[in-house]
Amino acid sequence: METKKAKMIIEKDFAIAEIDPRLYGSFVEHLGRCVYGGIYEPTHSLSSQQGFRLDVIELVKELQVPLVRYPGGNFVSGYNWEDGVGPVEDRPKRLDLAWRTTEPNYIGTNEFMDWAKLVNAEVNMAVNLGTRGIDAARNLVEYCNHPGGSYYSDLRAAHGYKEAHKIKTWCLGNEMDGPWQIGHKTAAEYGRLAAETAKAMKWVDPTIELVACGSSHRSMPTFGEWEATVLDHTYDHVEFISLHTYYGNRDNDTANYLARSLDMDDFIKSVTATADYVKAKKRSKKTINLSFDEWNVWYHSNESDKQIEPWSVAPPQLEDLYNFEDALLVGSMLITMLKHADRVKIACLAQLVNVIAPIMTEENGAAWKQTIFYPFMHVSVFGRGLALNPIISSQKYDSKDFTDVPYLESTAVFNEEKEELTIFAVNRSLEMGLSFECDIRNFEGYEVVEHIVLENNNVKSTNSSTKQNVRPHTNGNASVSEGTITAVMPTCSWNVIRLCRKNNH
Repeated sequence: METKKAKMIIEKDFAIAEIDPRLYGSFVEHLGRCVYGGIYEPTHSLSSQQGFRLDVIELVKELQVPLVRYPGGNFVSGYNWEDGVGPVEDRPKRLDLAWRTTEPNYIGTNEFMDWAKLVNAEVNMAVNLGTRGIDAARNLVEYCNHPGGSYYSDLRAAHGYKEAHKIKTWCLGNEMDGPWQIGHKTAAEYGRLAAETAKAMKWVDPTIELVACGSSHRSMPTFGEWEATVLDHTYDHVEFISLHTYYGNRDNDTANYLARSLDMDDFIKSVTATADYVKAKKRSKKTINLSFDEWNVWYHSNESDKQIEPWSVAPPQLEDLYNFEDALLVGSMLITMLKHADRVKIACLAQLVNVIAPIMTEENGAAWKQTIFYPFMHVSVFGRGLALNPIISSQKYDSKDFTDVPYLESTAVFNEEKEELTIFAVNRSLEMGLSFECDIRNFEGYEVVEHIVLENNNVKSTNSSTKQNVRPHTNGNASVSEGTITAVMPTCSWNVIRLCRKNNH
């Protein structure tokens, strides 16, 4: 059988950084059926007393998501957090201008904190810097994090939550460079507001970490200049700058589509360089890290979203049905972020349930796994520890938008405590398998525990509530002999090669 060829060398000392678990975060926005009909469906037979779907909770736990961004997204730029606390029967119904729907406010801050505990996740709370600003943000921090004895902390206690929520990570608004955003601002306007809001929030709770808004995507006309100006204002007051990106295969060119993670790599390098430019200019010792707090594939649902009836409650919006090639790209995007684990410390797959999501639900019916569920789960579960910097040589191809695209997209993670080494790899070749050789002589006594493969002979194959056409198997043929792993990665496949020191499994 003819194959492409790729080689890799892994050394313990070629380390990038310890992976921040928040890299495997996700996102729940008050949008479509993400909250209502997704995580919350009180009429469902599998719902808790509080109305949360227990089948969804189990699937989220399988993903081991450590951090969930909330409540938006575009939604947050018109959101009054006070509407979502206190007795549910007293809460107002509001028009959500971001998605042209009606928000009933059945779920708000406290309910979401309860849900996050059920899935073992922290919350990455966003504040509204669109229609609101310093006052609402500092009050929300007081409401959530102050132990007691003040107006807003006592109000939280009166609402049944005596203990503070102790939310650590906060976003200063959302996509404020976008003309679609409620309260859209110039970089200077946003930078000033974000800096002053950050100061007030940290005066309430000095332990929090803050994310300033970067560009909504790399093709924004203000990209680069926006980051530089915003960080000029906020550098001393924030820990992170955000990145957002979504990809789609609109021209139905799979080889080009699978190369899009190279664009993501370039995007990360550009924002890192801009942040370091501001650091140099300010002669600062502090390093700003990156929060990739929206990333995914998003394009399948664009046409059907135009048919939504305005001002309805929780209509089916952004319900992309993912196929096999989408799962391969998601895997490559995860690998790309691991390669930058020294700077990308937070990332949020957007979103978690129903809305461009790995988990789908049917009303009063099943919850099921989309194709992209699997690579995300594998990297989240097995990608904890030290990100290594492998030396890779691979045959390459050119596509419409990219040159020198390696057939092998790969990285490795070493968990010293568990004595585990995991290789994540995508074979981008649409025609043939990939003969893979990996030098691991530095890992003496390690053997293959399993070689997980996600493959399908139809790149457009999808899953549904009744049929999992795209799901992994453990019949990969990776083996180790004399310090070298050999494997054949099937045509167009996602691979997870797990190794462990002998006698440790």
